[in-house]
Amino acid sequence: MNRLPIVDVIIPAFNEAPAMEQVVTGIRHPFVRHVVVVDNGSTDRTAEIAAAAGALVFHEERRGYGYACLKGIEVITNHQPPPDFVVFMDGDFSDDADEMAQLIEPLVHGAADLVIGSRAAGHREKGSMTVPQVFGNWLATRMIHILFGFRFTDLGPFRALRTEALCSLGMRDKTYGWTVEMQVRALRKGLRCTEVPVSYRRRIGTSKVSGTIKGTILAGYKIITTILIHSLRP
Repeated sequence: MNRLPIVDVIIPAFNEAPAMEQVVTGIRHPFVRHVVVVDNGSTDRTAEIAAAAGALVFHEERRGYGYACLKGIEVITNHQPPPDFVVFMDGDFSDDADEMAQLIEPLVHGAADLVIGSRAAGHREKGSMTVPQVFGNWLATRMIHILFGFRFTDLGPFRALRTEALCSLGMRDKTYGWTVEMQVRALRKGLRCTEVPVSYRRRIGTSKVSGTIKGTILAGYKIITTILIHSLRP
């Protein structure tokens, strides 16, 4: 690619007001065209702060990480021209936006269609992931290796895809299974997948998933069933 790529960033956000300004203003790369924050029914000032920081803000009132991501895809694919690549990251300041260039590098060089930012291969700040999160990632990636023959090390939210590849996946999950659904669908379609090490900070605020017992159980159940369902589909 002889020009700067066009990259749009999608940030699903639910009650992330304390972190939102730092997240949006921390994305300083010249190749980023739009930072799209999808406010997922927040009851705080998430949307207001994101807009003031320079993001394009859209609303998805149906609660669910997948719902918010699907809304973001709808938004960026309607922009002309569509972006070359799409980056997903969380709105809690745990992902390091400065590492975005290395995340998209395999896409720029035509070496991959999907790049996962691996927290397992990179540096995790102490306390940034709970024990159930670390175990859940290990279990899920082990299952993917056994059932699909590809060795991921993480289901991390910081990830990048070629836009054409993203649109080909037919993503459907509305809640906790979004990230793993993307990875197994990519493998089923024969897309080129890879990982790069990324840093991971302690998030600002309390996690809606790993911060509660209910959220942890529901997320674990959804991730495991998503892997199994896709492994059994013809």
